[in-house]
Amino acid sequence: MSDSEPQAIASFHRWNAGFNARDMETMVAEMHFPHRRLSANNEFQVWETADDFRESGGERTTAALKAEGWDHTATTSIEAVQSGPDKVHLAINQSRRRADGTEYNPFPTLWIFTKIDGRWGVQFRSSFVSGLAQGIGGGV
Repeated sequence: MSDSEPQAIASFHRWNAGFNARDMETMVAEMHFPHRRLSANNEFQVWETADDFRESGGERTTAALKAEGWDHTATTSIEAVQSGPDKVHLAINQSRRRADGTEYNPFPTLWIFTKIDGRWGVQFRSSFVSGLAQGIGGGV
């Protein structure tokens, strides 16, 4: 394992903690821009700046997640499948869960982390998640 891999994985875990707390600033702190996401319906979402991401529908995403019965998103596995000194590809399996911990929506996702100006952050995501929130701005 290269030194890059644990740093990218740590950045992912911080981002996911922010997602679960619905804390936009924590998520933005673990991202690089422009940021791209390829959703399950094969449509790209592109945020040129952090402000674009902030304005992209965090409240709508939260409402859609709650409508699904979402309480949190758990990571069931994470593996660095390719890595170099300034880029890491993480193959991740995640699970949307209800408050009692029951899984209702498992999905695989690929995240690409880059090291820019000495800081690791996610710059590209591609997920196979389905559900009400998947196509909205800050979705995962």
